[in-house]
Amino acid sequence: MVRRRSEHNDCEISSLEEVSLHQQDIERIQHLDRWCRDLRILYLQNNLIPRIENVGRLKKLEYLNLALNNIEVIENLEGCESLQKLDLTVNFVGRLSSVESLKHNVHLRELFLVGNPCTEFQGYRQYVVSSLPQLKWLDGTEISRSERIGASQGLEETRRRVWEQEKEYLKRRAREREEAQRKEAGEEKGNKERKPGFDGRWYTDINNTAPVLEENKENQDAEGNVVNSDLDDARREKEFWETPCSFTPESRVEAHRHLEEKKKAKEKEKEKKPKAPRTLITAEGRVMNVNEPKLDFSLTEDEENNTIVLDLGVYRHMDTSLIGVDVQPTYARVTVKGKIFQMVLPAEVKPDSSTAQRSQTTGHLVLTMPRAEGEIKVTKSVLPPPRARQSRCSDSPEDNKRRAGVPEWLEVDPSRRTALDLGDIVPRRSANEGPLDTSRMAPPPPPEHSRFSHDFVDDPDVPPLV
Repeated sequence: MVRRRSEHNDCEISSLEEVSLHQQDIERIQHLDRWCRDLRILYLQNNLIPRIENVGRLKKLEYLNLALNNIEVIENLEGCESLQKLDLTVNFVGRLSSVESLKHNVHLRELFLVGNPCTEFQGYRQYVVSSLPQLKWLDGTEISRSERIGASQGLEETRRRVWEQEKEYLKRRAREREEAQRKEAGEEKGNKERKPGFDGRWYTDINNTAPVLEENKENQDAEGNVVNSDLDDARREKEFWETPCSFTPESRVEAHRHLEEKKKAKEKEKEKKPKAPRTLITAEGRVMNVNEPKLDFSLTEDEENNTIVLDLGVYRHMDTSLIGVDVQPTYARVTVKGKIFQMVLPAEVKPDSSTAQRSQTTGHLVLTMPRAEGEIKVTKSVLPPPRARQSRCSDSPEDNKRRAGVPEWLEVDPSRRTALDLGDIVPRRSANEGPLDTSRMAPPPPPEHSRFSHDFVDDPDVPPLV
């Protein structure tokens, strides 16, 4: 932990001059006096340290911050020869006479004891000022010369009053400690003596004559309690924080333990099952489009070079060793820091001839994939709209010509027009007429004339011949 906190010193702890170890749930000071002999500033605020220890070898230490801890006595600081500032804000220092141990710290200029029980003693400031003549600031207030002279005048009386109040506090503190120990012992005993079963009774007891119906009722009550466990937890949480208690090191440790247990319970609830691997190719062989890194991309087709180009917006400052490319005939897959980007290609490509390049300015990854040989590119052909037919209700010569069997859209070259014989045309007969006499019909037309006769026969507008 100390090495992690020494990043500003290239993680070298032997030459470390300043280290911040606040809010780390530290319960004991150790190893610093051997590892970091050159320390000048040490931050240990907002921890659970109950005692000042293992700092006597820090000869160069100038500032020690132990605010918001569980310290009750000022001690073991005589070896800190260069100590200039000591912060003990909001601790549990009740033995005010222990400040006299700071007389050996001749360079001490600032002392903070705000929030400690000793500050409530009558004559507290006068006692500290008179006991530490080298002090310049106390609790953020400068000590004037007149205040120092006044504190030294009634020093003996001030000390007597302070010692009496200190004795009363130590007695009260002893009772609080005993009460905390009994409470902790009672909780442990209750946990150990908890009997099997939800009702706290041994079911092998021969004196137990409760009827079966009562036991069933108790079982139902127990099931109901399980259902309402969330409400009970909320109630217990409310009782824990609203129950009045004295501000002691034990109560502070108890609150810290309670918060730690609650935090662990929440973390346990938030634990989720490991996610199933993402499906890249289904069991039927269908390739899926995937964009786990959520990168911008564009897929274009280069018609001139007959290639498909994929431009992937990879992060500009990311190392290229964290990128993996896999091109298949029908899809391309790119791995970016373990996250997969997969895209189905619109046409089959040549993986062996594909190239992957990265831009030095934008960092984008460009995949150039040539189309496979024999790949047929589908093009849409636009057919011209058909001519709109004119109405057949008019009696113009053109309409009569159409009724004679010449289609409107048939254009015949006059130079290649062939004379037609009316006998080549097969007349139409109605259903009520007799059988057709084939003896009077002309022989079948030559093969080169079959096209025209077929067109005339299939035209529904050709009138039957008489």
